[in-house]
Amino acid sequence: MPPPRRRPPRPGALSDLSPLKIMKKIVLLQLAYYASATVLILFATLAAGMPFDMDLIFGWDSIRGDTTIGYILALVWLLNGFVSVIYHLLLISRSKLIPDFACTLHFIHLCVTWLYTHSLPANWLWWGLQAASAALMTFLGIWACQWRELQPISFGLGGSSAAGAGSNAAGESSQSQQQQGQGDGNAEDGLAGFPSRGRGRTRNLRDSGGEYEMVRMKEGDEPV
Repeated sequence: MPPPRRRPPRPGALSDLSPLKIMKKIVLLQLAYYASATVLILFATLAAGMPFDMDLIFGWDSIRGDTTIGYILALVWLLNGFVSVIYHLLLISRSKLIPDFACTLHFIHLCVTWLYTHSLPANWLWWGLQAASAALMTFLGIWACQWRELQPISFGLGGSSAAGAGSNAAGESSQSQQQQGQGDGNAEDGLAGFPSRGRGRTRNLRDSGGEYEMVRMKEGDEPV
């Protein structure tokens, strides 16, 4: 008995759902997430006059609610989540995949923080910040991808100009046909006063070029 035939895969399914491609996008998103966080935190520490340290990026004890630097770091991480929406829009571009990549990004950040500090985060502000950042990244990423998917497709200016020229030519031809039809109608209306026999004779004469011959009637003939 021959083996059952498998349904052929959907075009593009293997390339879109390839594990290697997914891993590549996850690594690029994570690197971009840490790169923008490093730039923002470095700018914040320079503006506040504090020394920069890697604990501000990979640590969790610096995000506190009783210090000024803790609030600044919380706002910086939220701003970093807003910036990461652009990365999702450029690398993912599919609204259905945004929640998976956003949650994966924050889960990897949790693992990196755990490995760096050798302990799970015990600060509730850190956990609330991660939840708020994931929600912000998910909802704004879905909205941005849907907005991009609903944009009309533009085929360039050549097609639109050619279509405009074609429509103008069609409009001019239809206008000329209407004028010609009106001229024929006026000509027929001008001949409407003649009898039916004369009308047909006149129409035949008009079709033959307008040449005709006058025949003199005899005195004894009566008009038909």
